[in-house]
Amino acid sequence: MSKHVAVLMGGWSSEREVSLWSGGQCARALESVGYRVTPVDVGRDIAEVLARLRPDVAFNALHGRPGEDGMIQSVLEILQIPYTHSGVLASALAMNKARSKVVLAAAGVPVPGGMVVSRFEAAREHVLPRPYVLKPVAEGSSVGVFIVREDSERPPQELYREDWPLGDLILAEPYIPGLELTCAVMGDEPLGVIEIRSDLRFYDYEAKYAQGGSRHILPAPLLPNVYQKVRMLSLMAHRALGCRGISRSDFRYDDRTGDESGLFCLEVNTQPGMTETSLVPELAAHAGYSFGELVRWMVEDATLDR
Repeated sequence: MSKHVAVLMGGWSSEREVSLWSGGQCARALESVGYRVTPVDVGRDIAEVLARLRPDVAFNALHGRPGEDGMIQSVLEILQIPYTHSGVLASALAMNKARSKVVLAAAGVPVPGGMVVSRFEAAREHVLPRPYVLKPVAEGSSVGVFIVREDSERPPQELYREDWPLGDLILAEPYIPGLELTCAVMGDEPLGVIEIRSDLRFYDYEAKYAQGGSRHILPAPLLPNVYQKVRMLSLMAHRALGCRGISRSDFRYDDRTGDESGLFCLEVNTQPGMTETSLVPELAAHAGYSFGELVRWMVEDATLDR
């Protein structure tokens, strides 16, 4: 008898639409490889829904809160339903960019400098020498990210909005010029490295999910030692945060250095996107996994926190 897989998607975060898109594709792929699948648009009654369904595995296709920050993982732990991706602590750590940077730096993974400030302070005056980056402490898909250019006289005034939905704490980091790179870890094996190129302002929400919003160069045209360093740092970051299943680490590389010293890890994604324009399916395909094989691996890898 085939496993019953509940595909968790939707939710109420700013990334709801992307999650529905990812979850729908994963559900169809799981059905195509023989699983019994129930798509679940997650609401605040999710514990009751899952208790009634009693699936063998929960495939977590949620993005943002509550899917990436340890909340849904805690529910699944209580219900004793094995689930894909990282556990409670790793999810909560990776979702909080400021706290994860502390852990990554302690493990020897290079991260940008910077500080956490209130959004009001960040809107009132430049908190770092220009250029610099402002981002919410706990959001994904580049939601709420601003690049403050050298010629920007004022910080982004959108941060003053009364209806600002992304929290009052902002992470300010120096802007790192150069290349946008990403690498996934599958189990305990780093995959390839992609260079992301976009004609838009930067690799923002539109560039991530709009058709033609970005170009993915795989394998990234890097010096061999730099390419392998990205893979090694991705595995180090995966282990430092306690991730399991699949994670994806994003980097900036100041290629003017000509060596590994220009690499900086921006964040680790414990719930990478799974749409047709997403990076992890592309990296897995480069390693020889079809999309169906990838999601099957994820289901068979699902577990509870140990």
